Order: sequence, then C-alpha cells, then structure tokens
Amino acid sequence: MDRLTPEARSRLMSRIKGKDTKPEMAVRLYLHARGLRYRLHVRSLAGKPDLVFASRKVVVFVHGCFWHGHRGCKKARTPKSREDYWRNKIEANSARDRRSIRKLRALGWHVFIIWQCRINERRLAQLYRQIMAAE
Repeated sequence: MDRLTPEARSRLMSRIKGKDTKPEMAVRLYLHARGLRYRLHVRSLAGKPDLVFASRKVVVFVHGCFWHGHRGCKKARTPKSREDYWRNKIEANSARDRRSIRKLRALGWHVFIIWQCRINERRLAQLYRQIMAAE
C-alpha cells in the first residue's frame, strides 16, 4: 500500500530527472575535461544514448542502478510497496535497453554502459581509453 495519495506520488515522481542526472554529469565532465566532444540524447538513435561520439561511432549509456535493474547492486533493490509493479517496470526497462543495444550494434556502433554505482576515477579513465581506441 502506498503511503502517499496518487496526486502526491505523481508530484514526487515528476521530479525524477531523466537527463542531466548527477551520474551523467560526472561522466560528461570527466570526458569533456579530457577534450572529448559529444552530442547528447540523439533521438534518431535507438535508446537515445546519453553521449554520442558520432565520428568514432561510439555511444555511452549512463545507467541508474535502480531504474535499469543492475543485478547484485545495493542501489537496485525493489521497493517493498507495489513489488510486482516495480519488478515489471524495471524488467521492461532492461528489455528495452537490450533491444536498443542490439539495434545500435547491428548498425555498427560501439556501445558502452557505465553504471551509477561504478562511476569513479578508474572506471572513467577506462571508459576514456575505450572511447579513444574505438574506430
């Protein structure tokens, strides 16, 4: 049972950002500081990748652990209320992610995913090297 009224829940959920999140901004700032330039959320590409490096045919998705169902992660626990709803919602997100990645790879794009819980200096440096090596 939800403790909030439908109106209060709607107001709360409407404040959740889909773009310019803290994890996404951390990745963007790191890569931009190293001279990489990119386009954001290109609608013509499957899944609207967070970062697009068109000249290298590279896309980067910055996934929130909860919303994209990061298995084994503490941040990806299913809420106790409406468990069926959340399980279905997160599974649908994961399925959509898999479809988008398949489509992008079929078109020759290199796809990189960085999880919210794994954003740190070492992982960002590894992502930078992978982007630079792609071509």
